[in-house]
Amino acid sequence: MLIAFEGLDQSGKETQARHLRARIEQDRKVHPLSFPDYETPIGREIARALAGEREFGPDVMQLLYVANRCEFLPKIEMWLAADAVVMCDRYRASSIAYGEAHGLDPAWLNDIQRYLPPATITVLLDIAPETAVQRKATGRDRYERDLSLLARVRESYRRQAQQLDWVLINGEASKDDVCAAVEAAVLPRLTRR
Repeated sequence: MLIAFEGLDQSGKETQARHLRARIEQDRKVHPLSFPDYETPIGREIARALAGEREFGPDVMQLLYVANRCEFLPKIEMWLAADAVVMCDRYRASSIAYGEAHGLDPAWLNDIQRYLPPATITVLLDIAPETAVQRKATGRDRYERDLSLLARVRESYRRQAQQLDWVLINGEASKDDVCAAVEAAVLPRLTRR
């Protein structure tokens, strides 16, 4: 089972993934991943671009993000084959959301990721762009500083959530309420497997 947490930066993805992982690890092995992974060669190139040290078009940026995930494809496939849970802080949907927000074709963005296993469950922690800024006022990268871009990203995430039957959770709620909502939505699906 592959569980993906999606949403704007500061929506609580890392926190909620950590809480859910602790619950699931009582019964099953969980392998956490966070994308982009800045420790790989491709991830370091992404970090340079986000810091403004490199100038890539939106299409090249999304190809880098997808390539970064593909660096982990052998591990993801091995873990899934071993009946472990793979838990991702951002996954395929983020390329569609951010790419679409930059004017790229969502069908193309989906197609270039066709070899990455789809998420079994996608949890969208929905927050307003203004909330993201309030939660992290300094040290924001070039995407995080662009509120109109973030509004378009949010629209794409919400559209995807509706079309693909994701778990949509109000990330504006308290951490405890969000945690309870995530557990209520995800844990029953694990036991039905």
